Amino acid sequence: MSSPEQPHISVMLPEVLAALRAQPGETIIDGTFGAGGYSRAILDTGASVIAFDRDPSARKFAAPLEVTGRFRLIDDRFSAMAARLGDGSVDGVALDLGVSSMQLDEADRGFSFMRDGPLDMRMGADGPTAADLVNTLEHAELARIFYVYGEERESRRVASFILRRRDETPFTRTLDLAEVIEKALGGRRGAKTHPATKSFQALRIAVNEELSELEAGLLAAERVLKTGGRLAVVTFHSLEDRIVKAFLAERAGKTPGGSRHAPPVAAGAPASFELIHNGAKQASDAESAVNPRSRSAKLRAAVRTAAPVWSAAA
Repeated sequence: MSSPEQPHISVMLPEVLAALRAQPGETIIDGTFGAGGYSRAILDTGASVIAFDRDPSARKFAAPLEVTGRFRLIDDRFSAMAARLGDGSVDGVALDLGVSSMQLDEADRGFSFMRDGPLDMRMGADGPTAADLVNTLEHAELARIFYVYGEERESRRVASFILRRRDETPFTRTLDLAEVIEKALGGRRGAKTHPATKSFQALRIAVNEELSELEAGLLAAERVLKTGGRLAVVTFHSLEDRIVKAFLAERAGKTPGGSRHAPPVAAGAPASFELIHNGAKQASDAESAVNPRSRSAKLRAAVRTAAPVWSAAA
């Protein structure tokens, strides 16, 4: 379990630092502060850090870093970075996406189907909980969430089991929901992963609006980075990675398309990013052996050019 004394292991830390190339006197945004692993490593380079986190529990990890005089934590979503700091104000942005290990470790946060707790899943302190979604959404919308955000092929069946059970008793606990999903999918049958894995991921993404937040965060990073500033994004599943890949490829002039989540842009806009390396980097075998969370991680990175921010098409 994570604590201020023993925080979780930061995924792909050497690769992220290599992409950022932080220098003394520079200012770097740690957009997903968590337990502060990236922030501590960036501060060690002599750079200053402005961190963002919407999770109130992250505040307890900030105090030891604030004594440096080069660190500030803003209690907000990372998509607010441009609005909070202004255009062209920082030299680097790092984003480590998804749920943190400390959130998974805390049963009362409701992220894990391995620990019994209230069915919450909120990274912040506001908005609907996972219990609100499973107890109120219509069958079609609940199935869509499981299919789109969890890539669950049996999404309609899972939704049907949930609706049938909630008519008797509303869902309030994580293990209760996990058991119903397991029944819907016919048990584990020797599978390496729990049957509820995809559905819990889907609910977490929906509750926290993670994909739209990622899109907004990438647009904000484009605004806030100085010319020559660097962006490093670590993703943990294909939905996140596809969004980052499409955004950077489009902004680097590698594809005429773009993400369906992003607003339309004016045709022929000059490239606002240059890719640092083609494709995504993955965690080393050595890291994957000691930190299982890193096995699915992918790092994509790019450098901000002098081109203007891409504007929405009229």
